[in-house]
Amino acid sequence: MLSCKELVASSSDFLDGQLRLRQRIAVRLHLASCSNCRRFIRQMRVTQAVLRKLPDEPIPELDSLAKRLAEIQQGR
Repeated sequence: MLSCKELVASSSDFLDGQLRLRQRIAVRLHLASCSNCRRFIRQMRVTQAVLRKLPDEPIPELDSLAKRLAEIQQGR
């Protein structure tokens, strides 16, 4: 049976549909019995969906916004 560490290592290939049949079956068997890995895969799918929606071109204001948020978090 696949370990959690092995699942994490192959998760990108799994989500991209790049695993061979035997590997996909091993991942699915592991996911059937491991709620932590099911949660991890769900989070990875959400992350991929969000990244696909980001614009391809850089947003000039984004750097200054990130800097300001970091300052707020540090209490400045």
